Amino acid sequence: MRRLWGRLTSVNVQKAVWGLDEAGLAYERIDAGGAFGVVSDPAYRALNPNGLVPTLEEDGFVLWESNAILRYLAARCPALALPEDPRARAHVDQWLDWQATSFTPAMRDAFWQLFRSSDPDRALVAGSLRKTEALAAVLDTHLADRDYVVGDRFSIADIALGCAVHRWLNLPAERTERPALNRWYARLANRAGSARALGEPIG
Repeated sequence: MRRLWGRLTSVNVQKAVWGLDEAGLAYERIDAGGAFGVVSDPAYRALNPNGLVPTLEEDGFVLWESNAILRYLAARCPALALPEDPRARAHVDQWLDWQATSFTPAMRDAFWQLFRSSDPDRALVAGSLRKTEALAAVLDTHLADRDYVVGDRFSIADIALGCAVHRWLNLPAERTERPALNRWYARLANRAGSARALGEPIG
């Protein structure tokens, strides 16, 4: 029995959903977090003491943190297997960490102000957009001569960054045109495994 706890509008839940779908694994997704609550319930906190989503349950095994879930799926599922070459594998880790520690945090204020505030702080939004634009330029340059983030095949780095870029491209704000990033995102959006993750509105 495999369960994934978390609402589908969460960018971190989207990563786990996409990974599970790419891996072809059956699972039950249970809405939790945001308006659904659940995450403060003692039973849920026994699974994830942080009270966050997603949380994966699998035959008594429990795992939280979206990128840890992606790494676990890559270790188990041939469709998502990490590169055998240690340097290529390190590059997958590099981009997973960059998504979690640089790109997504830079976007956070813009997202929260534009989607969660009734009176957005425009200064916070502008600062967040500037930071994210600089990082979007880094990714766009990296993708200029390649189809995927690492090497010549789809990986969990594409999933993590694809979900973050999905959020970025759907912010109600002006952005600099990034041809390579947009081309890469369109390629990912055409994958069958991305349908649930990228088919949902952000919020």
